[in-house]
Amino acid sequence: MIRISLRTAAAVAITAVFASAFAQGQAAQARSTGKAAAVEYLFPEQVSVAAGKSTAVALHFRIAPGLHINSHTPAEVELIPTAFSIPEGSGVRLDSAAYPPGTNLVLPLDPKTKLSVYSGEFIIQARLTASPGDHLVEARLRYQACDNAACMPPKTITVPIDVIGK
Repeated sequence: MIRISLRTAAAVAITAVFASAFAQGQAAQARSTGKAAAVEYLFPEQVSVAAGKSTAVALHFRIAPGLHINSHTPAEVELIPTAFSIPEGSGVRLDSAAYPPGTNLVLPLDPKTKLSVYSGEFIIQARLTASPGDHLVEARLRYQACDNAACMPPKTITVPIDVIGK
């Protein structure tokens, strides 16, 4: 029979917990540098709007399974909010963006803290005004993706939209 001291058993248990947390963090980092994006822009690829008039456009996004991103209004000030933007000089102006409410998430590591996050698919309701013509807009979505153990560095993805102002 093998006997292990209580101190040795505790050290093994603590090492296992830290190794598991490290492995999960490494998996999150691998996802951030791998081919699959944490957030994917789904559609629309092209929209027609009345030139010079503010028009509603629903922008659809999908978050990779096992990940979540902070909502536009995160629960903590230091957390990075999800934000949609359109660069100046693109011929299209972002008049406003209405973000969905976040879902409360409690992490197993900190059950007292509730985070406001998006997971799965979400829609940003944007109001755009375009000058006349065809505008290939490289809009942007800034976010920070996390799993239940670690967060990846903040990222900004390009949201390509062909906006036709008629």
